[in-house]
Amino acid sequence: MKLILKMLSVFALAIMLTNCGEKKETDAYGNPVEEKKEATTEAADPLLAKGQELFEGKGTCATCHKADVKVVGPAIKDIAKIYKEKGASIASFINDEGEPLVDPSQYEIMKANFVITKAMSAEDRKALEMYMMSIE
Repeated sequence: MKLILKMLSVFALAIMLTNCGEKKETDAYGNPVEEKKEATTEAADPLLAKGQELFEGKGTCATCHKADVKVVGPAIKDIAKIYKEKGASIASFINDEGEPLVDPSQYEIMKANFVITKAMSAEDRKALEMYMMSIE
């Protein structure tokens, strides 16, 4: 009887050791699948996520501005750099309360968008500014 209990104990221990280890997810071919870590701006800061949403959607900013390439308007990185250097506010500019600092030759084109940005809440304009200043 003692022999059977010892064997059962060893068997139970073996099963525990093999089954209680770290589980790795595999794909259909048995290859390990890396855990996806979603780094969303929403998790980091809801205002930043809101700014990105406005920039890419309702604000229509993404039509003329890209992160690091000049399209119609200057690249966001260039805008953020100049506004940081001068300690200026993008939120004030898109509310038509400031002078164009980056590319004054595009000011007339940008003025058409002030209808959209001035209709936004102060929080929305601040969210846009926060998003743009986060682009590096």
